[in-house]
Amino acid sequence: MITKALDMAAQAAFTPATVLQDLIAGNDRFTAARMESRDFASQRQDTTGGQYPKAVVLSCIDSRVPVETIFDQGIGDIFVSRVAGNFENVDILGSLEYSCKVAGSKLILVLGHESCGAVKAAIDGVELGNITSMLANITPAVHVSADQVDGEATSANKEMVAKTVANNVKLTIDRIRERSPILKEMEDNGEIKIVGGVYALGSGKVTLL
Repeated sequence: MITKALDMAAQAAFTPATVLQDLIAGNDRFTAARMESRDFASQRQDTTGGQYPKAVVLSCIDSRVPVETIFDQGIGDIFVSRVAGNFENVDILGSLEYSCKVAGSKLILVLGHESCGAVKAAIDGVELGNITSMLANITPAVHVSADQVDGEATSANKEMVAKTVANNVKLTIDRIRERSPILKEMEDNGEIKIVGGVYALGSGKVTLL
């Protein structure tokens, strides 16, 4: 049973590569129903004086994608930043910068998921209140995907949805590097790694892009 949360020494011992390996191993445990046993009460107490997460995951808000669970992580292990469609904006970038530059995380994982409702809405050009401007962040991925698939560029086209989910992750990573000199420099120096993946709702498997 895991009783201790990550401390500064444990966080420092990770590299970007070993953090990624750790998350993938956790996802393998999740899909195989062999998750670690944890003493959450002990971890709660262990983190009252500070936190030393090893990674930050930028995920969709979708309730079917419980990030800590699908990577088999405990209290204090990872930061999670969530917004419908898992894109970046100024607030998300600030959160990622804090996670890595200030708090010492070694990995940024942008995580999309299959059948994403926000992606489908962006594909279909949904307009509704503040949702309209939110979906505009996903539109660039829609345009890229429309040139890559056969058939209509609508949410009824499963290939279109899958392509847009993946392209949205890739473009989000590109924009993180473009819009955050802090994170770009950290990655160039090997201090962090920025990667993307897509979660399969049925199998629970995360596939890296």
